[in-house]
This record gives sequence, C-alpha cells and structure tokens, in this order.
Amino acid sequence: MTEYEHVDEDVRAITEDSELPQRLREQVYETVDDRGGVTAEQADEIVQAVESRYLDTRVDPLDPVGTVSAQSIGEPGTQMTMNTFHYAGVAEIDVTQGLPRLIELVDARKTPDTPMMTVHLEDEYAVDRERAHEVVWSIEATKILALGDVSTNVADMLVQIDLNEGTLLERWPTIDDVEEIAARIAETIEDALGVETRRTGTVIEFGPSEPSYRELLQLVEELREVVFKGIEDISRVVIRKEQLDDGEEEFVLYTEGSAFGDVLEIEGVDASRTTCNNIHEIYRNLGVEAAREAIINETMDTLEEQGLDDVNVRHLMLVSDIMTNRGTIESIGRHGISGSKESVLARAAFEVTVNHLLDAAIHGERDRLDGVIENVIVGKPVSIGTGDVDLRMGSFSPTQPSD
Repeated sequence: MTEYEHVDEDVRAITEDSELPQRLREQVYETVDDRGGVTAEQADEIVQAVESRYLDTRVDPLDPVGTVSAQSIGEPGTQMTMNTFHYAGVAEIDVTQGLPRLIELVDARKTPDTPMMTVHLEDEYAVDRERAHEVVWSIEATKILALGDVSTNVADMLVQIDLNEGTLLERWPTIDDVEEIAARIAETIEDALGVETRRTGTVIEFGPSEPSYRELLQLVEELREVVFKGIEDISRVVIRKEQLDDGEEEFVLYTEGSAFGDVLEIEGVDASRTTCNNIHEIYRNLGVEAAREAIINETMDTLEEQGLDDVNVRHLMLVSDIMTNRGTIESIGRHGISGSKESVLARAAFEVTVNHLLDAAIHGERDRLDGVIENVIVGKPVSIGTGDVDLRMGSFSPTQPSD
C-alpha cells in the first residue's frame, strides 16, 4: 500500500476492516486520493456502499455458474460473423476474427490461422523512426529478392546475384562497409546451399557442382527461401505511430507471423508490453498464468470487435480458468475438458457416443450422476440451485430436564 501511504489512516483502517478484495481497496484509495479532503465518516459511507455492491454481485451458493457462462458466451456467438478482418486499421495485415477466432481459442489450436504479434518498443526505439526500423530489420525475415536481382546464366550454368548497395546499408544499419555485408551474404549462401561462391564487389555467382539445368533451377528455388537476416517465421512487419493514453506518441510494430520468444530477446523490444495471438507461445515463454490472461484478453477482444462487449468478463475468466487450471492449456472439446469428465454419460453426450459407452462398459466404469448432463439424460432433478437442497420432515422433542 506504499502508493497510497498519504491517505488518511482512519480511511485506510476502515477499508482494511471491510470484506473488500485488494483490487477494490486500491480503487477506494485511488478515489479518495483523487478527491481529497474526505473525512472518516464520508470514507466509511464510501466503503460501506462499495462493500454492499460487492457482496450483491457475488455468486449465490449452488448457482450453476458453468451453465450460465456457457449460455452467456454461446448466445452472442450466434451473432458473430465468419469473416477475416483487417487488424487495428493496419490494411496490410489480416487477422482472423469473429466466430473462427473464438473457435480457435476454445479449441486451444497450436497455431492460429493468421499468427501475428504486437511489438512495443522502449526508450529511443519507440520515438525515433530510424531506431525503430533497426528493430524492424531484426525481426522481419530478409530473403534474397529483397536484397537484389537474381538471374540465371544457362550457358555457363551459373546463378548471379546483383546486390543493391542502398538496401544492404538500410537492412544492416550497424555496418558501413558494403563489401563486408556482401561477404556475409555469400557465406550464408554457401552454408545453406552447400555450394562454392565467387564474389566481385556486390555481385555473387555460384552454380551446381555438375552441369545440370534441373539442379540450376533447384538452386534458384532454394535460394529464394534462405533467410539472411531476421526471424524466419515473420514474413512482414508494419510500423505505425500510435498515441498513448498520456498523449505521447510512439512507434508500434505489427507482424505477420509469430515468434514470441525470439522477439522478446531483440534489443529495443519492450518485453513487458509485447504480445502475440498465439496462446501456446505465451504459455511456453511466460507460463500458464500469462496464458490464462491471454485467453481472457483475446476472447474479450474478439467479442468487442463484433459489438458484443456486453458479455461479462467473469464468464470468460471461468472458461480460461477451466482451460488452464491443470497447469497446461487444454481445449474445451473431446480431446480436452469435455473428453476428460468423470461422468460416462456426460462424455457420451458430447461426441462419439458409442465409443465412450463401449469403453466404459469394458472397463466397468460407474456414473455417480453428479453433474447436469447426466441427470438430464436419466430424468433426475439436477443437483444445482434449489435441486441441491434437501428438506426433511421429522418430529422434534426437547430433552426433558433431569430431576
């Protein structure tokens, strides 16, 4: 609470004695701090009002939160489109949105259909366009067609590369000597293709070991896929100038393709704000708690972009908790949460009914009929809400006092 130490001690004491969680306490401190001059009595009224509202919004005992969450997400999902939209006004980058994106998230797909990253920069890289471009060239995969012209000499069985000096100096801003950059490119070609190269200035030549038109064309095709700088999985980077909440402006990078761990290690990248839309990459690099937050944020963003922002975030938090509570990311489908339920009937009701019933019969499984689905199937009252409360009638006779 060091941030709000100057808040009146009586106000802090009143807040600490309440049932408010830490997040709400800090909001009370912040409000009192902003307004100033709040007396102990006024603070007491504020805390009581917040506490009353907080207690009213808590879930009642035996409430079917899972069913309500499924309904609250599923019904708006029927209003979602099936399209792919441009991301955040960046016309060059397409990102899957709408229902396909929601399905990607709940299915916990290993790789999204359109992987992308939002890369924030720090210090001078965020405000200087030249420095920001240094990060761009460190991230974007640079292939041979971006560096110069490639031609084939069928008569001499040679592939010739005529490098562009201006492009070389732009892509390798820390090296002033064009000859050194060209030598590095020639070395990369030798390592990647297993050929010997000859270099004259910025012109590089090489060919197959034995004269063969087929091998010559194959070398050209392989050459086009060699990455000379940047990250292979990131095909394009778009740089945009954006305004922050405090009015300042900074450069932000948007990428086609994703390599979260590699990008975080690049100088100039602000690792605390950089993110990607691949929840598994976030899980591998930052852990399961970060993956949980990513699922919540990605799902909420998907709904908001469809105009469905009235879905309460707590429903999405419940889904995210279920997907990550075992320490890994599990899908909702039959290969994940639904397929690992203890109830045989619940598993059978979801998909591949016969297989589930057959396997359960072979292994002698029993169904305790604890959940919603299995009770609906057998026609029993569901053990949630009022259905989970038993009332019993009986006679009561007080104990007679002894003499």
